[in-house]
Amino acid sequence: MTERQLIQEILNSEAVEYSFENVDEDSKEYTLLLTRQDQDVREVATINNEIKKYFESANFDYQEELNPDGDADIRLVIKRNDQ
Repeated sequence: MTERQLIQEILNSEAVEYSFENVDEDSKEYTLLLTRQDQDVREVATINNEIKKYFESANFDYQEELNPDGDADIRLVIKRNDQ
């Protein structure tokens, strides 16, 4: 499974809308914009904590920005940690 497929699987399991803002396949670093679905009543921080656990268990470094400027609820910069 590629990093991109793993990212998509994690995000689909959390039922959030997402888009790739930046993809650097060579360095395995991805910037993602996440948005809650209309019927989702969870707090942004709760969604972030749930997603963070999945990415960290899959050996990704995880930097988040909650409620960034623009239409997203969360901006993520994740990078696969090969260790």
